Amino acid sequence: MRTSCLLALAAASLLPTLAAAQSKPADRVEPVERNLPLWEAGIGAAGFSTPAYPGASDRSNRGLVLPFLIYRGKVFRADQNGVGARLLNTDKVEFDIGFSGSLPAHSDDVEARRGMPDLGTLLEFGPRVKYKFADLGEQGRVRFDLPLRAVIEARGGLRRQGWTMEPRVVWENRGEGARWTLEAQLGAVFGDRRVNRYFYEVEPQYATAERPAYHADAGLMLVRTGVGGTLRLNPDLRLFTALRYEVYSGAANEDSPLMRKSSGTSAFVGLVWTFARSQARARGAE
Repeated sequence: MRTSCLLALAAASLLPTLAAAQSKPADRVEPVERNLPLWEAGIGAAGFSTPAYPGASDRSNRGLVLPFLIYRGKVFRADQNGVGARLLNTDKVEFDIGFSGSLPAHSDDVEARRGMPDLGTLLEFGPRVKYKFADLGEQGRVRFDLPLRAVIEARGGLRRQGWTMEPRVVWENRGEGARWTLEAQLGAVFGDRRVNRYFYEVEPQYATAERPAYHADAGLMLVRTGVGGTLRLNPDLRLFTALRYEVYSGAANEDSPLMRKSSGTSAFVGLVWTFARSQARARGAE
C-alpha cells in the first residue's frame, strides 16, 4: 500500500543522515509550515488493511511499530508527503525526487497466486511535478501531481520491475497552527509492460485449470480516489488516518486470471508520538 504516512515512518527511519545533509533551516517554505520545527523524532504505530495486490480478492492486514524522523529542509525532506529531495519550489510549481513503496505479499496466502513466486517489497523512486493551480483560501488548495516512478523489488537482492506514472488531482486543507490536515485525491495509475507482467502475467509453468496462461500488456492499472487526514491530539501526539477506493474495471489487464475483483478498498490508521524536536524552525530566519 502506497501510503505517505507509512513512508514517513519507514523510509525516514532508514535515512537518519538527512538532517545532517541539510543543516541550515529553510529560507523559503510553504506558509502552512511556518513555525514548525525543522526536525522531529519519535515513534509510531500503524495498522492497515489493503488488497494483497491491485485486483486481488485476498487482503493483507498488517501492523507496524517504527521509529520516525520528520525533516523539513529546504531541499531534503521527510514528512507526511513522503521522503525525497525538493529541487524547485515556486508559488505555482514544485519539483522533487521522492520515494514510495509497498509491503510484500506471500503467494501461499493469496489464493489466486498459489504456487507462483511471492510478490516482494516494492520500492518506487523517481521525479514528481506538482502544479498548484487553485488557492481557495480557507477552503484549501488544489494542485495537479505527476509522479514518474521506477519500481524496484527488494527480494533476495534488488531487481527493477518497470515504471509507473500516476497523474492525479489533489485537494488539501490545513487547520490554523497545523492542528489538523485534510486531503482528497483522484488519479489513475499507468504501468509499463514489465510492472504489469509482475502483477498479472501467468507464465505457462504456473498455469492451472483455474488459472490459464496469460500475457500482460502495458497500460492502465487502476483508477483511485481517497481521503485522509491528521489530527494533533496534544503537542506530542498525532493521529493519522486514510481511506482509499480503487477501480480496476477498464484496466489493460482486467482479463488476467489474477485480476479477481473489479474494485478494492484500503484503510489505514496510525498514531505517532514525538519525543524530540529542534528549536530551529523550518521557516528559517526572517
